[in-house]
Amino acid sequence: MRAPLVVANWKMHGTIAEGRALASAVRDGLKRPRGVEVVLCPPFTVLPAVAEVLAGSAIAVGAQNCYWETSGAFTGEVSPAMLAELGCRLVIVGHSERRQHLGETDAQVNLKVRAALAHGLAPLLCVGESADERRQGLTFNIVEGELRAGLRGLSPEALGHCIVAYEPVWAIGTGVNATPAQASEVHGYLRGLLSELASKEIAQTVRILYGGSVKPDNAGELCREPEIDGGLVGGASLQAQAFVGIVKKAAGRGATPKE
Repeated sequence: MRAPLVVANWKMHGTIAEGRALASAVRDGLKRPRGVEVVLCPPFTVLPAVAEVLAGSAIAVGAQNCYWETSGAFTGEVSPAMLAELGCRLVIVGHSERRQHLGETDAQVNLKVRAALAHGLAPLLCVGESADERRQGLTFNIVEGELRAGLRGLSPEALGHCIVAYEPVWAIGTGVNATPAQASEVHGYLRGLLSELASKEIAQTVRILYGGSVKPDNAGELCREPEIDGGLVGGASLQAQAFVGIVKKAAGRGATPKE
């Protein structure tokens, strides 16, 4: 059984003081989480402070992006080695906002996936279609292309250390989430592709998260779907009470964990 995973993507929000306060509130709200894993991904500038707050807790820290080189003349970039030194466990790769606003390509995403793995970080590979692509019936084509490109060249063993997030672009920050049936259908398709790229056994161990307007009132029914292994949470992760509620819904596939 794949343990549910809930990842908070704070995006470009929060000063160091605000990050400390939010991380502390989440930590205190989830003193002993059971049946679920939790990772907070603050902005780079807030990472050390959040890592300090979470030290000794069951909540891990992650990053929102990385570069693919270990070091060098790459102004403004942050390497996987730097993130690992800060205690990061995973790194979000290929988020639709980076693809859309910063021109990130499939080839660059693949380099980042490889670099993350080389430094012991779990890459959280994001895939998803736009509203127009869904209307045109291209959902499966888009997610398959992004998945294959992002994982290109990986051995089956390396692929088993990856995490995938299905984040329909039309649901991110819009308040409109995919229905459990819509999300489950795409998750099942992605798991079938993972079986082809690695093996059925390995595919069954890879967690596939749902991202896109995840809130406490829809997290339970989403995570009760067998193919949905948790959530990549954006806006709701900036409110400690809401995020803690999502985590509790995700634990045990919708059950509330004991504390």
